[in-house]
Amino acid sequence: MQVTDRERGLIVQGIVVFKCGGSSIDELSDDFFTNIKSMKEAGMKPVIVHGGGPAIEEMLDALDISYEFYDGLRKTTVEMMDIVEMVLVGNVNPRLTRRVNAYGLNAVGLSGSDFQLLKATPINYERYGFVGEVASVNVQVIHSLLADGITPIISPIAIGQDERRYNVNADTAAGAVASALLARQLIFVTDVPGILKDGELLEEVTTTDIEGYIADGTIYGGMIPKVKAAMKGLTSHVREIMIVNGKKSELKDTTTLAGTTISVPVEASSR
Repeated sequence: MQVTDRERGLIVQGIVVFKCGGSSIDELSDDFFTNIKSMKEAGMKPVIVHGGGPAIEEMLDALDISYEFYDGLRKTTVEMMDIVEMVLVGNVNPRLTRRVNAYGLNAVGLSGSDFQLLKATPINYERYGFVGEVASVNVQVIHSLLADGITPIISPIAIGQDERRYNVNADTAAGAVASALLARQLIFVTDVPGILKDGELLEEVTTTDIEGYIADGTIYGGMIPKVKAAMKGLTSHVREIMIVNGKKSELKDTTTLAGTTISVPVEASSR
């Protein structure tokens, strides 16, 4: 399907990429889905990238397959890659897609290897095995789906130049998709409302603010990795990301969820 320049321009203006963590998918509230539907009806174009780490670990443990982590990444063997694909593409993705469709969002589940949607290169084969980083995104496929009012739901399985499958961290996959699509926002869906200070939600912060909040203890414990993972989504093309609560979702206005928006300081973004 060909997408006209006009359609592409309209799509890019309203694209919002959601990253749903594997641990939070089953806890997403009804309000979360109805709010995404409201955003879509207001002209936004949602794209969802999901993870599934806990489900993968549960299956590996059930099959008595041992695994190791290096620098926070699970080393993935050929045998494990079959399990990763089975869990993400065969279980997590269709479960999430069915639920999104139940709210009238007209969704389709995709593996990143479908249509060579995500192409990857190995990070370090000797150390991590079949763990890759996204080299390119087939944006034409996503644009075509969005032009037809379809919400893509993407599993972070990528295909390499060697035609082998690669497991991609969902945070980095979502960041790569958002960057390639020139998305309006990249939204990290978590189990917290955003960044809190003295019990109050901080609606807007910069990366410089966050460094200070980590240093003074405002951001602590399990919130630190959430914030750092989200900040990795900031690129030259994605200048704004959000942390929102998927368990208790609220709309700030017709096109924006309530949460914390993180941006690059003006002086840094103008360099």
